[in-house]
Amino acid sequence: MELYSEALQYLTHQGLPEEEEVEDVVGSDMFPDVFSKESDWIPNSDVPRLPDTPTYRSTEDMLLKRLLVLREILISEETYLSELETLLTPMKALRASAGTSQPVLSIEQVQTVFYQLPELRDLHREFHSSLKAKLQAVDLDQDVSVQMQQNTDFQVSVGDLFLKFVSQLGFYRGFIDNYESAVQIVRRCTLSNPRFRILAESMMSTKGPDSSRTKYTFEALLYKPLDRVTKTTLVLHDLLKHTPDDHHDSTLLQEALRLSSSFLSGVNEDSQHKTAVTLSRGERRQLVRDGFVVDVYEGGRNLRHLFLYTDLLLCVKLKGGTVGKPVHYRFCWYMPLAGIKMHWAVEQETSAELQLKISNMRAKMFHCRRDFQEYLSKGSLSRAADRCRRKLEACELWLLTHSPSFILELQSTNSKSHTIHLPSLYELEEWREAINKLKAEGLETVPPDLLSLANSCVKLRMTQQPPLCCLQPDNVGNSMCGSLCVVVHSACGLQQPASIYVCIEVDGFEIFDRKAKTCLSSYSLTPHWDQELVLKVDGARHLRLLCLSQSEEDIMGKATLKLDPVDMLKKWKKMTLNLGLIEVTISIKYNPHPLDPPSFTPLQQKPVFCVLIGDVASQEGVLVPHIVRSCVEEVERRGMEEEGIYRISGASSAIQALKHAFDTNYWEAMSKLRSVDVNVVSGTLKLYLRELPETLIPTDHFQSLSKALDLSDPYLRAGIMLSELQSFPDVNRNTLLFLLHHLKRVAKKEEQNKMSLSNLATVFGPSLLRPPVSSLNHCGPPVDISQEVEVQVQVINLYLQNQNLPEALTTKTLDIEEET
Repeated sequence: MELYSEALQYLTHQGLPEEEEVEDVVGSDMFPDVFSKESDWIPNSDVPRLPDTPTYRSTEDMLLKRLLVLREILISEETYLSELETLLTPMKALRASAGTSQPVLSIEQVQTVFYQLPELRDLHREFHSSLKAKLQAVDLDQDVSVQMQQNTDFQVSVGDLFLKFVSQLGFYRGFIDNYESAVQIVRRCTLSNPRFRILAESMMSTKGPDSSRTKYTFEALLYKPLDRVTKTTLVLHDLLKHTPDDHHDSTLLQEALRLSSSFLSGVNEDSQHKTAVTLSRGERRQLVRDGFVVDVYEGGRNLRHLFLYTDLLLCVKLKGGTVGKPVHYRFCWYMPLAGIKMHWAVEQETSAELQLKISNMRAKMFHCRRDFQEYLSKGSLSRAADRCRRKLEACELWLLTHSPSFILELQSTNSKSHTIHLPSLYELEEWREAINKLKAEGLETVPPDLLSLANSCVKLRMTQQPPLCCLQPDNVGNSMCGSLCVVVHSACGLQQPASIYVCIEVDGFEIFDRKAKTCLSSYSLTPHWDQELVLKVDGARHLRLLCLSQSEEDIMGKATLKLDPVDMLKKWKKMTLNLGLIEVTISIKYNPHPLDPPSFTPLQQKPVFCVLIGDVASQEGVLVPHIVRSCVEEVERRGMEEEGIYRISGASSAIQALKHAFDTNYWEAMSKLRSVDVNVVSGTLKLYLRELPETLIPTDHFQSLSKALDLSDPYLRAGIMLSELQSFPDVNRNTLLFLLHHLKRVAKKEEQNKMSLSNLATVFGPSLLRPPVSSLNHCGPPVDISQEVEVQVQVINLYLQNQNLPEALTTKTLDIEEET
């Protein structure tokens, strides 16, 4: 429940009442337990300021609390001993294999990896057994309050045990100095040795029944002692806080605390005497950027605060903020910028179970948002309104951490890696740009005092709260609620031909999808899309636009547009946005309307083959389906001089594979399109047209077009055929015009490709026009197969020969107010 607890801390930090609950909104199953992020740093003696000793009603109350603390320490010791035993389990076998012909580790490596671990186990084993013996007078299985009523003596003396324990912390000094070497051996052998990798990735705790065993990695277990020694001072603080001043343990525990703090201080002094705050070229470390990210660790997702300094990345988590607890940051991990490598990708499709949870959470958020707006409209500032707002915040925070997002993988030169998720590609690119800029400056990395650096983040931070829309002022006049329609027209400014696409993002509440992207353009210097993207928005104020290449790694430019609902309310507003070297022309329009609750729709691409062409165009937001445009553009790129293009078919298996890709994964289809034989591309286009449930030329126009062929006056015949063409549905008419103009360009290369207008008409006629079944029996004389083919070929041939064919529109005509 760590994520849930952190959510409450963030929300409470905003000044909301602590006693309000949000469990009824999200349910406990919506906040799975996650591991806290573990770090690999040299411990620091500085300890966050702890609260003063609390006031108790009686000495018995303090002793009762003290006993509970001792009980927790004993349980913690048992867990830690189990982890040490698990870590030491393979030592004997690895040492034995070191003397064989096929060793897993050399004897020197075994000694380095397990250095001082047996001594640490013995130290804690003795401490645990002694503490358990001290507590034998108290029945740990019986309720403590019951024992209080039975006048059980809780004057347990443990100060001598702790004093003896901390006096032997020197064993940890050797472990700390050796830790980095041990970790390097483990990581190197995990990558290179399959047998060691199997061991290192699945070490099971031997404590408890099989159902309660815990799975660890070797490196995670190796970190446990490092983490344990840093908590010694905190444990002693906690115990002293609940120990009366006149207790015989008080003086002993204070001395133990002094020794523990002195030990950790000595470790840090040795680690810091080599470092300085000043970086290379005399510059001092400065904070450049910070923000909230989702940090992924051992399968769990944790909301973290990421700080970018001039020489390193620092990831921390917020602690405190509740009543009586000051806000501070706890260190998670850090990574030097020198040599850091970054790779980003779109998160893979989520499971059906998580999709359903996300859908349910969005529905809860929708209704909570409406309830809160109703409270605001009534001017109500009641506890119920406050509770509703907290529910809204909890829902949005959960969606922020669990919705599909963009992944940024970070890897350092020593092979350490961390994975963070960001909800916005625009924000991810801002992080990448900032890191790359600092890398280019080549500043020397100074090993930091991590605890001090993490504590200083509270004052240095520029971003105070998570990027939740519900935490911002609710100004209805400046935000949008309804449908935001964006038509992406074209781009210019490319330095070389490329296949690119445009991604748009909006802010606002996470109730509906806030991201959309165009299809891939053709391989061109001046790509065109004319594709309409529609987003349902609630609370949107900004639109962000990014241009990306097909490689999914090259973000070519980005821009931000502040949305003005009044300016784009009545008509489409056309504009050209500057994305650096690239300019993208878009049209945008806002349609305000009440929103319906979000519905669950599985993330699955709809097929395009054997589907009405109007339905395909509608779901793509275009007038000419992308499969037609992409195939035509690819043929024009590399098939215009191919002999027999559209007459010679490609391999049937390759055509079927490309068909399947268009039906299931458009991005895969576009990748295949660039590499398959061009006759496979032309064959796929013909197959698409042939398998349309209704032909591109509607069947109810067959008879009128057939009669037009009998007219002797060519001008009258051409006029009637153009009139029939204008009466086709928009998608059919524009797709046919797009195809006809393409075929005319193919015919201009007849000398090379041997494809004349009549040849092309023969190839495409039967696919583009068929008589309706009813016409064979009811609407005219029967048409035999030879007459049918003759009509099909002649109609297409006459259209191809027409010099007055209008140009095709790939998007609907927009009522544009202005162009800037």
